[in-house]
Amino acid sequence: AALVAAPPALGDRAPTATEAAAIEKAVRAAGFVSWEEVELDDDGPYWEVDDARMPDGKRYDLKLRPSTYEIVKRELED
Repeated sequence: AALVAAPPALGDRAPTATEAAAIEKAVRAAGFVSWEEVELDDDGPYWEVDDARMPDGKRYDLKLRPSTYEIVKRELED
C-alpha cells in the first residue's frame, strides 16, 4: 500500500510577506531572537510561532492575535 501524506488542515497557512514582517516586529519587540515555523491556525484563529527563542536559550510556543499581532499566549517548551 502506498503512503499518502495528509493535506494540511483547512485554514492553516503561512503568512504573507506583509504578515510575516508584522509578526517578526511583534516577536522581536517581546525580546525573542529567533523562531521556527509560523502559521495561521484556524483554531482561534491565531498566528502560531513555534520554538521562539529568548537570548537565554529558553524556547516558547507563541500565539498571536491575527488582527493586532499581540502575543496572547506563550508556553515554555521543555
